Amino acid sequence: MTATVDVLVNGYAHDRVASSVVLVRENDVVIVVDPGMVADRRLIVDPLERLGVHPDDVTDVIFSHHHPDHTLNAALFLNARFHDVWATYFNDDWGERTDVIVGAPSVRLLDTPGHTAQDISTLIETAQGLVVCTHLWWSVEGPAIDPRAEDQEQLDASRALVLALDPVMVVPGHGAPFAPSALRS
Repeated sequence: MTATVDVLVNGYAHDRVASSVVLVRENDVVIVVDPGMVADRRLIVDPLERLGVHPDDVTDVIFSHHHPDHTLNAALFLNARFHDVWATYFNDDWGERTDVIVGAPSVRLLDTPGHTAQDISTLIETAQGLVVCTHLWWSVEGPAIDPRAEDQEQLDASRALVLALDPVMVVPGHGAPFAPSALRS
């Protein structure tokens, strides 16, 4: 079994900021990764609806880390469980974190500290190969040194860990998806 990935928003970080927002589907599980800041909430909702997904259909939301630019629009998803580095949350239940999303065995979470101590990456096995949603890179253009990193050395180690997994695509925190080979060019 494999999951499908659709990028809803290509993020950016210049004079304004938007997170990259991703839809992942496997079986009956519908996941949104990093529903953070965007210019207008319709930029998240409209592509979902074009893909046949209503916000109430979203079963899970994953936060790469706790900055508002990656979490701000979580309330769009009234029926979702929320996942972060610490736990899984649903309504008033603060449950244990699981590294595999229930019902979506092709989706797992990996601790990748550096940008913050609480960063996780979402690893998604697709028919094309591994896709990683992560804030280890802002975009393919950089910056190589993260100006907001809590620990650049740890971030570099986490980048190496992710690249060793041989992903076919990386969805960075604030940019369009890229093939890892683009980092070496």
